[in-house]
Amino acid sequence: MARIVVIGAGMGAMATAARLAVAGHRVAVYERAATYGGAVDRFERDGFSFDTGPGLLHLPAVYRDLFAKTGKQSLEQCVELMPVDPASRHIFADGTAVSLPNASRAGVVAALDAALGDGAGERWGDFMNRARDAWDRTRRPLLEEPLRQDWQVLGRDPYPSVRQRRMLRRDRQATTLAEIGEWELAEPRLAALLDSYALSYGLDPRSAPAAAAVLPYMEQTFGSWYVRGGMRELARALYERCLARKVEFTFGAEVTGVLEKDGRAVGVELAGGTVADADSVVFAADPRSLARMVAGREVWSGEDVRPVPDPTPPGRLTVLLALRGGRPADAVHRTVVHSPDAGAEAAAAFGGSHAERPTVTVLRPGDPLTCPDDGHEAVTLTVTVAPQGPVDWTDEALAGRYADDVVEAALRAVPDLRERILWREIRTPADTAAVTAAAGGCVPPPALAGAGGRCLYPSNSTRLAGLHLAGGWAHPGGGLAHAGMSGALVAGLIVEGDGFRGSQ
Repeated sequence: MARIVVIGAGMGAMATAARLAVAGHRVAVYERAATYGGAVDRFERDGFSFDTGPGLLHLPAVYRDLFAKTGKQSLEQCVELMPVDPASRHIFADGTAVSLPNASRAGVVAALDAALGDGAGERWGDFMNRARDAWDRTRRPLLEEPLRQDWQVLGRDPYPSVRQRRMLRRDRQATTLAEIGEWELAEPRLAALLDSYALSYGLDPRSAPAAAAVLPYMEQTFGSWYVRGGMRELARALYERCLARKVEFTFGAEVTGVLEKDGRAVGVELAGGTVADADSVVFAADPRSLARMVAGREVWSGEDVRPVPDPTPPGRLTVLLALRGGRPADAVHRTVVHSPDAGAEAAAAFGGSHAERPTVTVLRPGDPLTCPDDGHEAVTLTVTVAPQGPVDWTDEALAGRYADDVVEAALRAVPDLRERILWREIRTPADTAAVTAAAGGCVPPPALAGAGGRCLYPSNSTRLAGLHLAGGWAHPGGGLAHAGMSGALVAGLIVEGDGFRGSQ
């Protein structure tokens, strides 16, 4: 039985802890914040409850597997998991609207044909077929296996771009999502639909590799799911599973150093000088803060993947709205109100400013557990924005003005929104940084193949023996499902050693 110290109590950290504990190890988790869950947090006031992090779950199989392998109760016995149907409603800049069914390729094709004209659905369907090819080529090495030592092979883009024939010019093939939208989808609203997937994951469609096509493929194939009571309930269930497996949690405990002896991590030092010995240490936070914890020890070399993908990910601004009046029966859980200029929006989010007319995701879960009674409604508005630093989100006046713009855009989805507002709460990248300790409040996107490897994350193993990385800032990147996958990879590496090659 080995003693494992886990730094952080986010979803990837707890996924790692639960799997290691069930393998017979003694696991101690140290978290600087006062609670578990990391970005999967909740805000409550006056009987209203809001998710302040992810609002939906994709690839629920990751957590089904986690709960099946760490206890007798399944995921569905611990939380109420509900499919979201339609998966999303999209309102484009020209006023066209379309509702896309959940996990139905044929249904999506039919809906796009009906809303955008004959042929639109077929073009999207053909694109999804190519995206499936990219998924099949990268699913295992990118999601189910530790990052290969020859990770450069993942720098080649697996998306089979269609060759574009141009008179008097060389043939062209799409290398970015934006080029797929322009050349292959060849319909502005389909291109806007694709761009919105990129932005929602914190990716710039102008530079995101074509392989990012796997993200809409993943959502439309495996579906979108909501946890009754909010996504914080998933974090609670995982925390309780850890407790059932005898994982020890210490909150309000900041780790200031990773201890090393004879070239191996042997414990951690906490603020105040307390030392916790360990046979292995799992670091589940932003790796940019790891350098100061290892006393100059080389954790990465020039041959390794850089700690943060390029370009630096943006953050999120969230407006939580407590509304008078109940949710209409025909309201859609998730509506995406598209910006009239996605290019300008991406330039702002990745260039250190903010767009005047952003793409806004409107979440209306219709969950009675999120509001005081059926005469009220809890609504969440989310926008991808530049992180703290390039924009000073601690400026309350600035955040308030931008929240006004977000509400204005959301009126296209909820016309009576403004007069129904009882109160609102604004969460900015500065708040995210305070909760998660991620520099600038950046939210890590999933890892992607292509682009020469600049969209990959550091390996779950480091150059310091016994020190491993988990969570959204390690392979295979950000998002609830990917963080859960990192837990499986780290646990496998610790239990089976360097010979571990992933789940079978």
